[in-house]
Amino acid sequence: MTTRRLCPPAPGPLEAYAQRLDPLFSSLAQRRGLRNYLQGLLLPRDRNKTLTGLAGAEPISGAQHREVQRLQWFLSESAWDHEQINNRRVQLLCQDPATTPHDAGALVIDDTGDRKDGTATAHVARQYLGSVGKIDNGIVAVTSLWADERCYWPIHAVPYTPASRLAGGERHPGFRTKPQLAVELVQAAQQAGVRFRAVVADCAYGDNPGFTEALGAAGVPYVLALKPRKGTWAPAEAAHTPTEAAGDLGWQGSSKPGRWRRVTRRFRDGHTEIWWAADAALGGWGPDRRLRLVVATTDPGSLPGHSTWYLLTNLPRPTNRRAQPTDLADIVRLYGLRNWVEQGYKQVKGELGWADFQVRSDRAIRRHWTLVCCAFSFCWQAFLAEQPDRPAEPSLSELPDSKAAASAARGAEPTGHPRRTSRQELMAGGPASGAGLAGPMERAATLLAVVVASAPATAATTAA
Repeated sequence: MTTRRLCPPAPGPLEAYAQRLDPLFSSLAQRRGLRNYLQGLLLPRDRNKTLTGLAGAEPISGAQHREVQRLQWFLSESAWDHEQINNRRVQLLCQDPATTPHDAGALVIDDTGDRKDGTATAHVARQYLGSVGKIDNGIVAVTSLWADERCYWPIHAVPYTPASRLAGGERHPGFRTKPQLAVELVQAAQQAGVRFRAVVADCAYGDNPGFTEALGAAGVPYVLALKPRKGTWAPAEAAHTPTEAAGDLGWQGSSKPGRWRRVTRRFRDGHTEIWWAADAALGGWGPDRRLRLVVATTDPGSLPGHSTWYLLTNLPRPTNRRAQPTDLADIVRLYGLRNWVEQGYKQVKGELGWADFQVRSDRAIRRHWTLVCCAFSFCWQAFLAEQPDRPAEPSLSELPDSKAAASAARGAEPTGHPRRTSRQELMAGGPASGAGLAGPMERAATLLAVVVASAPATAATTAA
């Protein structure tokens, strides 16, 4: 059996992470491409992380540089399976005690869109894009994420193909709506061994009967948001929307709360917020029905839109009255974990170049997203390995000092590997006359702090 040729190592703990993915790459060029791509994603952002940006080349003149071409081949043409890589990534997270999913966490379903010009790129069309808040030309991904109060990480991401891109439109056998893709992601998470307390999603999924019915038929618990004025059939004298149902809960002030129960949300930064939660009745939903409508708010009197949730759940209400406030608090806690997906989008887009790809094929796009998820997961695993007893977000004062960062920015020492050029020879300083490359600028352990430091405080909810 032929011994594998040694691959130029990645800096710091990134090399150990890459080695755990190496068995899924058949050639030295693929293993080198993995390391170079992850290094480029983890570099501090000073411009879009296109292939020239990942390699540190000049934006235009550097496009033909051999390192850029190697990354282009690795992403678009090389023979490796992105699904195998993602499965291995999720497996590593499940095996690590610091990130392993458990029964108190949430499986968060969501979708995100980004602008892309033209129509030559796979899945790109005029559609609603959450990043710009309107219909525009772009690409949308449906995603699943595991989260608890300590950490969160992506599980799967699949592109949504609008009907306008398919022959026959919605009648095309390959067409899937976003909720249908989301159901498939829930099934994929279960098959991957990801444990969770409930599926959590916003009103785009909570208001979709097909999504809720599919989860209910599969026996999957969920906590899903509803639009405040989502109408349902009811007798003329009864409530017809979640907002009206919340108004029937008997609130007369904190001393006479009616059916409302006080919930204290405790955040990691130390502050607390008093919320109120209650089981409401609306149509076929009720405290003792198969589906419950739970309302949570900071002010039951005014029901402010920015801090009021209307939640549909199939989690059964406890028969013990003393346990009911705790149950309401747990439902509020679970939906509060959904905020992590929004933070995750900010991190993978703002730091790791999720939407910066300039490739057109479906396979290359999926590969790029898979590698971004690998970089993101590596950040969490490396940080938690170094800080096992610390909260999952370092404060700004815990980031490396300027001298250490400047030293790290000079890069690791040249490896001496055959045909590997030293970092100093590849450095591009300002406008370059030719195509120059800049190697990794910081140790991976330092780079991950940039990603993790901006994580928000999550809410740990308890009944008062």
